[in-house]
Amino acid sequence: MRFSGTSVKGTITPPPSKSHTHRAFFLSSLSKKGCVVRNSLNSQDTRATLGAVGSIGASVERYRDTIKITNNGLHAPDKIVDAENSGTTMRLFAGIASMFCSPVTITGDASLRSRPMGALLDALSEMGVKCTSDNGKAPVTIRGPNKGGDVSILGNISSQFVSSLMIAAPMLENDTAIRIKGGLSSKPYINITGSMMERFGADVTVNDDMIKVCGSTGYEGCDITVPSDMSGAAFPLVAGALGGSVTAENMDMNDPQGDKRITEILKDAGACVSVNNDMITVSAGELRALNVNMNDIPDLFPIVAVLLSTARGKSVLYGAPQLRFKESDRIEATVNMLSALGADITGTNDGCVIEGVKRLNGGNIEHHEDHRILMAAAVASLVCENPVTMKGSNCYDVSYPLFPEHMERLGITVEV
Repeated sequence: MRFSGTSVKGTITPPPSKSHTHRAFFLSSLSKKGCVVRNSLNSQDTRATLGAVGSIGASVERYRDTIKITNNGLHAPDKIVDAENSGTTMRLFAGIASMFCSPVTITGDASLRSRPMGALLDALSEMGVKCTSDNGKAPVTIRGPNKGGDVSILGNISSQFVSSLMIAAPMLENDTAIRIKGGLSSKPYINITGSMMERFGADVTVNDDMIKVCGSTGYEGCDITVPSDMSGAAFPLVAGALGGSVTAENMDMNDPQGDKRITEILKDAGACVSVNNDMITVSAGELRALNVNMNDIPDLFPIVAVLLSTARGKSVLYGAPQLRFKESDRIEATVNMLSALGADITGTNDGCVIEGVKRLNGGNIEHHEDHRILMAAAVASLVCENPVTMKGSNCYDVSYPLFPEHMERLGITVEV
């Protein structure tokens, strides 16, 4: 693929939230009544979750832009569950799998099989669940029944581990108290999980180091509309800051998504930002360096690094060591991608240091099949002297299926 351009202008509707879609599908499958999910994200990752939902006895019916999921009697899967490349699917489903007396095996592609699961499996084992794995990684086999109770878990590796325990908890015999050890990374995702569980009828209390969920109540269920994805919107919005003006519509600034902080980061960096009801408009300005704690917003790391690569001064992104356990080592992948384009960037244990340059050179990059690296590199083409090229891939389909189409609509040349 090849991306090139000097300016952008236009209005787009970002994709539905991947995080909300995963949770809506799983919660619907556990609910007592059929649930309609509107405006869900149809991507590689969310299709993997629908496969997991079907494996435990839920029916999935599609009606244009809506999906109805009905619990037809839950049971353990009768075959291995393939989460493909979706870490969210694998991790959230692991908690659900612990409900069953029969063993449940979950695996995925080579990338997914390299991602850590140990902290979650340790927590499930503490709850009396038998867990086996490949040295703390997939394939994992989980055998319950999980009856709930008190459990402690490391919270600084992935918030998905905590969400997994939370989602299963109302289905268990006893109340569950989850004590967070080592601090909690990506806390806004825990808030999304708790908020959606409440909408589906669960009784959950979320504090900084303790989460309590009432057991044996199950989920009543509800119909839900998935909001637009703030992390997806960040790519076209940063494009606006680098070269022109972009409006993202159908955005809900009251949603608990932590990545809505992209608007503050853009303002602080010197871009012109306007929020009007459900529309966010970002226009180019004279960009300046920032220090940004990425702990709660790790998905923004690659695109914020692109934003600051040509900002005046020295920028520091820090606080997100969990980035090393994403689809790629996302710190290393971001540093290598921007270095290949001519940026002055150095990786650290939990982020990077960027000395802004006037322009990037462009060139060939490796995205390591990581959707956020590919999309960030595409946006970086706006401040490159030459096109940005990369091995052809549709890995953007993980979170933003219409990404190339939207970039072309805004004015970036896309060649496949």
